[in-house]
Amino acid sequence: MTDSNRGAAASAYERAGVSIEAGHRAVELMKGAVARTHTPAVLGGLGGFGGLFRAAFGDMVDPVLVASTDGVGTKTKVAVKVGKHGGLGADIVNHCVNDILVQGARPLFFLDYVAMGTLRPEVVAEVVTGAARACEALGVALLGGETAEMPGVYVEGELDIVGTIVGVVDRPALIDGSRIEPGDAVIALPSSGLHTNGFSLARLALDGLDWNEVRADLDGRTLADVLPVPHRAYVAAYDALQSAGVDVRGMAHITGGGLVDNPPRVFPAGVGMHIDTTSWTVPPVFELIVERAHVERSEAFRALNMGVGFLFIVPAAQRDTALSALGAAGERPWVIGQMVPGSGVTFGGQP
Repeated sequence: MTDSNRGAAASAYERAGVSIEAGHRAVELMKGAVARTHTPAVLGGLGGFGGLFRAAFGDMVDPVLVASTDGVGTKTKVAVKVGKHGGLGADIVNHCVNDILVQGARPLFFLDYVAMGTLRPEVVAEVVTGAARACEALGVALLGGETAEMPGVYVEGELDIVGTIVGVVDRPALIDGSRIEPGDAVIALPSSGLHTNGFSLARLALDGLDWNEVRADLDGRTLADVLPVPHRAYVAAYDALQSAGVDVRGMAHITGGGLVDNPPRVFPAGVGMHIDTTSWTVPPVFELIVERAHVERSEAFRALNMGVGFLFIVPAAQRDTALSALGAAGERPWVIGQMVPGSGVTFGGQP
């Protein structure tokens, strides 16, 4: 194609609402942050048709790949409203990493998808840089991704984010919940906020408020401060338990479905969980949402994480060891309940 034809083609694409140059600028703005996540296992650099990752798993006897894909839901609308997009990158990385952690898998590499109606390179770079920083903190390679400009598909000014994680676990170390039994202790770790779920309900409840108002019922913070706080990762907490020799029999990542629907995904037949709702104080932002949305508390425990981000199920005899190991790792753990005969999750005081 001649130079003049290239110009004509680009002009036609621009008239259709797609800017090739904006895409190139987005890549330039983010490529340094992405490159810093690349480990020796990554072959090649940014810009290839596919990311290359050398599959070398050390002394694992039967390595099993574990993969997960997810999005951040309507938290994107919160980010747009408050003008804070960088946290979305950490949101999607940490959410995906936690999902595969439940089975004992270590993350290897991550891929992202960012799309909007009109490409804004600085916003894309802010999101991807946030993802790269989260990957770098966890030792995960940001292996590749896609930036899509789709006029007419996405509402102007909004964006969408999806992530895919691939990790590995040695099959003998795979955690599938099959060894969970009644009497096991359930240890909780706090969430950092809503994480990546419940924002449709939150926006319904809170949209009529001034998000920049300092609120006494949020401990002197604003909604613009509280709602965008990124989803946190729990890999280091699991590492602390492993180092202490704790037998982790099951884990649950508390996402959409809350404490009602997530834990049972790892229960063996005939075993349920009892949660002591007096064992922690629900953070004020959740109470504000429940109050203004006029939802039953039972429904709130399904729609929101209510301040609980992750659960570890361990033998009762190792409960104190687990609490000490987590505390020494800088966590704030508590015993939220125990495993009982039955099925599903029940809520109340001590069983």
